[in-house]
Amino acid sequence: MTRLVVLSAGLGVPSSTTLLADRLAAGVVRRLGGEAEDGVDVERVELRRLAHPLADRLTTGFAGEELATALESVRDADALVAVTPVYAASYSGLFKTFVDVLDRDALDGTPVVVAATGGTPRHSMVLDHALRPLFAHLRAVVAPTGVFAATDDFGDAGLDDRVERAAGELVALLGGAAATRPRPTVDERLADPTPFEELLRRAGAGPTG
Repeated sequence: MTRLVVLSAGLGVPSSTTLLADRLAAGVVRRLGGEAEDGVDVERVELRRLAHPLADRLTTGFAGEELATALESVRDADALVAVTPVYAASYSGLFKTFVDVLDRDALDGTPVVVAATGGTPRHSMVLDHALRPLFAHLRAVVAPTGVFAATDDFGDAGLDDRVERAAGELVALLGGAAATRPRPTVDERLADPTPFEELLRRAGAGPTG
């Protein structure tokens, strides 16, 4: 059974960060073939619930039961989806605090998809200047595609494409045969073309990470 842990640092309820995390998890599950009984055990770690235990861990050196369970889940994961909101042009303090209390070798060789949410596409570089180096430092194996979602990206087909690509890459890193995604043929692309007006709209929206 594949253990997929979904780490979300969203603070709001509802949370766009958690929504993006769930979409990535669903993409991975689809490619691996189904939920728990079919071979995928998905566990969600909501850091919002762990804010106080994390502060206690920093000041006392001891992790409470709930935080210890979350740390153990991440350490035992076969693959990880990690999503944070952007604050001050980087990952949130809550997200970094959780990473700070992980065991040094907790993510050695673990496949990871990194993702972030923010108010505008201008923050999309956080994936490459903050998240990717952080997980490289932890010796995780980071999927080539990171996913950034600005507020306006939700409901846009471009975000779905990035989510599916990242999910496929994570499964490929796991070595799953389900990662093999046949590329559409020319005939398939022409059968469902993107309207020119839609292409113009996307171009006008600027980069979306």
